[in-house]
Amino acid sequence: MLRQIVDLHIHSKYSRACSKRLELPVIAKACETRGIDIVVTGDMTHPQWVRHMKASLHEVNEGIFSLKDGSSPTKFVIGTELSSIKKHKGKTRRIHLCVFAPNFEVLDRFNKTLFDRGFNLASDGRPILGIPCKEILQIMLDTDPRMVMIPAHVWTPWFGLFGSKGGYDSLEECFEELSPHIKAIETGLSSDPLMNWRVSSLDHLTLVSNSDAHSPQKLGREANVLAFKDEIDVTYTELFRIIQEGDKEKFLYTIEFYPEEGKYHSDGHRDCKVVMSPEETQKHQGICPVCNKKVTVGVLNRVFELSDRTKEEAKEAGKKRIPCKHIVPLPEILADTFSCGVATKKVQTMYDHLISSLGNEFFILESATFEDIESVSTKHIADAIFRVRSGNIVVRPGYDGEFGVVKVFEEGKHSEGIL
Repeated sequence: MLRQIVDLHIHSKYSRACSKRLELPVIAKACETRGIDIVVTGDMTHPQWVRHMKASLHEVNEGIFSLKDGSSPTKFVIGTELSSIKKHKGKTRRIHLCVFAPNFEVLDRFNKTLFDRGFNLASDGRPILGIPCKEILQIMLDTDPRMVMIPAHVWTPWFGLFGSKGGYDSLEECFEELSPHIKAIETGLSSDPLMNWRVSSLDHLTLVSNSDAHSPQKLGREANVLAFKDEIDVTYTELFRIIQEGDKEKFLYTIEFYPEEGKYHSDGHRDCKVVMSPEETQKHQGICPVCNKKVTVGVLNRVFELSDRTKEEAKEAGKKRIPCKHIVPLPEILADTFSCGVATKKVQTMYDHLISSLGNEFFILESATFEDIESVSTKHIADAIFRVRSGNIVVRPGYDGEFGVVKVFEEGKHSEGIL
């Protein structure tokens, strides 16, 4: 079997607040470093990005593309994130959606339909469409039934399908009779499968995890691990069959952020540095005790609100579902080991050394032996990586747009000479 790591949610340089380095050759090279085999193009509705895609890519298998110049083994599928903003059923809904096309011909027809309806596709790599999610899905199905929609980061407060700020309480409330066409949802950085397993109404859906990368450095912070028979078997049709059917033989597991590290995991008010559990939010009736304004209700609270299983019941239900593995990105592990910032030269130098000595980041995080890591770095770094593998970490939860912080070692025990 051919194991492939897949990231199906990223952006290009044409999306707002995204790195200008996000061009296809840079993305391909970053995927090699991370260990990602298949990545989405992102931003497939933006005219300039589509021109870049067509100039840079050629089809190698059905619906699977690679760089024309052969400079990278990274494979691409065509897709993007769209933003649906429209009042629906009495509320203004702001929902992000991942959508995919099997080839450029279908993509061109889809984009022409959106353009003919007056949407400004050149305004942003993730364009705002002023129609409900259901209507976008219908356009996709009318364009080509092979197009696929996966609601993005479904629990995030502002733009998640189930988010606390205008989200829906069920898939059916959003898509009505078209609901059967939605077969997978993206859990997002602030939730993980265990949290989603608490909601039994999601049992028929496949849970996928992606990076939502806004820079090359963030590619693969979450991903999916699939198995194919061989290279010929790696096609658009087979990729999405595995996902949509939740094929447990071929969908091996998802790679997850620790959900506490996501920037909307807990409730709170960033300006006042107030972090609250769901119980505390309920006690304060959703009001910040410092400024008396409403707190942002996070993912943990929203999952709790819609759940009908305890955590123990969710674990039991999860035994029948696709498993997951939690990781901490290697630069964060190194930064905590050195007690310095992630973007420092010290971290980057050691990161590059480990990659050049041992292999890609996912191999180091998941498979490299303690002895091999220690032989090219230090015992302290090897210990840190193995602590993460065993879940022996502490995370200060994120809230109201502020990312959580991972601590591999206890405070005061960061120096390299500890071991």
